[in-house]
Amino acid sequence: MTLPTFFIPHGAGPCFFMEWTRGPADTWDRTAAWLSGLVADLPERPKAILVVSGHWEAEAFTVQTAERPPMLFDYYGFPEHTYRLTFDAPGAPALARRVRDLLGCAGFPTAEDPARGYDHGVFVPLKLVTPEADIPVVQLSLRRDLDPEAHLAAGRALAPLRDEGVLIVGSGMSWHNMRGFSPAFTARSAAFDAWLEQAIAEPAARNAAIARWEEAPHAREAHPREEHLAPLFVAAGAASGEPGKVAFRDQVMDVVVSAFRFG
Repeated sequence: MTLPTFFIPHGAGPCFFMEWTRGPADTWDRTAAWLSGLVADLPERPKAILVVSGHWEAEAFTVQTAERPPMLFDYYGFPEHTYRLTFDAPGAPALARRVRDLLGCAGFPTAEDPARGYDHGVFVPLKLVTPEADIPVVQLSLRRDLDPEAHLAAGRALAPLRDEGVLIVGSGMSWHNMRGFSPAFTARSAAFDAWLEQAIAEPAARNAAIARWEEAPHAREAHPREEHLAPLFVAAGAASGEPGKVAFRDQVMDVVVSAFRFG
């Protein structure tokens, strides 16, 4: 069974695990409900999850290799209890080696990090996706140059994992402008999101569209820097030749935010 790949929204900091006061209290409820049902909607339960988060960049693609990764609370200004959240999913050193081997065979220099913890692009959504934390997780960094074609190619190199029971997840946000969450940006976010939906739908044209994503409507308003979009490149590359579609869409904090499924 070949698993699909996903690009998911990981929300704002620990938004799913606190009383949200920066807008309506139910702002993140629909996203949380969708994330909570993600595994149940798969054709089979994953043996492991490989996550590419918008919160880890390195010079070379780098894999997390700890058997028990610690927590990495890389958000600021949230309630004290959100710095005591736990996510006890085990790591998967064998999967980390497999990731390095696949990327190396595709010509990519790689590295490993035995100390890296789960950042909030990993533990915040996965606490909902796998509440029992019973599926091993490995995190893979972005490459610091954020080159779309390189990340698409990295995804293609990792595609065999999908037939090995590994769920490949890009964790970011389809709109990520910290000064662009207001009614003034609602229509612009909808236009960018509509472009994304069209760009990923047709496999034959997808790579070229992604490589030129900066030409999309309001692209640099959506992503002043594209670290929260680049995980989508990997997820799309890992499903090369297969269609992509919107898996979830909502309007949060006055902007349109979507998740995408490939394959």
